[in-house]
Amino acid sequence: MAEAAPRAWQRMLSGRRLDLLDPSPLDVEIEDIAHGLSRVARWNGQTEGDWAFSVAQHCLLVEELAERLAPGLPVPWRLAALLHDAPEYVVGDLISPFKAAVGLDYKALEQRLFSAILLRFSLPARLPATVVRLIKRCDHAAAYLEATQLAGFGEQEARRLFKRPRGLSLDRTQFPLQPLPPGEAKAAYLARFETLNQNPA
Repeated sequence: MAEAAPRAWQRMLSGRRLDLLDPSPLDVEIEDIAHGLSRVARWNGQTEGDWAFSVAQHCLLVEELAERLAPGLPVPWRLAALLHDAPEYVVGDLISPFKAAVGLDYKALEQRLFSAILLRFSLPARLPATVVRLIKRCDHAAAYLEATQLAGFGEQEARRLFKRPRGLSLDRTQFPLQPLPPGEAKAAYLARFETLNQNPA
């Protein structure tokens, strides 16, 4: 008998079955995203505090930084910033060195998932290059803040690795980080999503 193909879908708590190889926007639910991201740890959990600093909190931080760096940024692009790491509710938060080791196949899988997520929430499957660049800058800024406040990096090392953006003060007084329990992180993520999703102008 022929061996059955390995399972490439994951069942979500919503009841959806998301196919990782051919993800459909119809199988994407914001509750599943918020639940998963609130339980995925940044920095492989190597952070200070009673709780891991979750990807949900990281996404909230990136969206806040995007608004600070680009005042008046249209709401759809702020929503894209909030969702920028949403594929990690399925694939987890692989640290950058591991992503580099895995190579292009992983990036292609992640991009397919991200495109399905964007389409589910009425965003284009491919974001404009200017928005991608802005989100990347904010991602680096968030990494700098997390590294220096929670992950044990010194400022000089963090500056070298994470490229602080110009024109933005990145210190504890402006952006104090406090890891939240998963339930609180999930609630905060869902609340921000609802605010942005209900005000698309």
